[in-house]
Amino acid sequence: MSGLKAVILAAGKGTRMKSDLPKVVHMIEDKCLVDYVIEAVKGAGAKEICLVVGYQHDVVEASIRHKDVTFVLQEEQLGTGHAVKCAKDFIGTDGEVMILAGDTPLITAETLKRLVAYHREKGNAVTALSAMVDDPTGYGRIIRDIDGNFVKNVEHKDANEKERESHEINSGMYLFDAEALNHALEEITPNNAQGEYYLPDTLEIIRKKGLKVDAFALENPEDIMGVNDKEQLKAAEEVIKRRLQ
Repeated sequence: MSGLKAVILAAGKGTRMKSDLPKVVHMIEDKCLVDYVIEAVKGAGAKEICLVVGYQHDVVEASIRHKDVTFVLQEEQLGTGHAVKCAKDFIGTDGEVMILAGDTPLITAETLKRLVAYHREKGNAVTALSAMVDDPTGYGRIIRDIDGNFVKNVEHKDANEKERESHEINSGMYLFDAEALNHALEEITPNNAQGEYYLPDTLEIIRKKGLKVDAFALENPEDIMGVNDKEQLKAAEEVIKRRLQ
């Protein structure tokens, strides 16, 4: 096994921030959002880190503190699956790769270590990081069978009434076997209303190959909270300040 790598998605503009700056370079306590994510994956043992950049990529590259990362450019934003596809050469076919978003500054090394331990213990080909929330509206859901086994991931808009009753949401953070991910990326298609390539589609592709797909559920959703607007940026800042006390 050739170790643990990480791909961090940092190509989006983040229009809801109502700012000319790329979302991931907004600051909390003198560090940009994506720096927190880089520190978490390093703390969890990732030896190589790749940032998928796009909108104002020069600004993103200049803003981050950590210069020991690889950059790949996503010229068109065609969905999370497409973003990860841009890093296909980096991902390779050896070892494991974590996929995270650059706008989740509350993720911790400790949580990612738990994800890695669970993934290895269960012999999974992919493990999604999930969490139980009071109001799952708008989020992709993790669906389990009566025994608690992972069945599928379904987007809110595609979920039926029964599936929407699930309060377990997909954080959009994953740990993949690199080879399984690499092959699955070849098979994802933009067959959806947005015409985008969705990373969660790889879960079903991998499951159909007879490999083990699972989700690791956090009791507390705080770590997976993303930042999409100024209000959420303020909320994340409050959490980080509290943790620093």
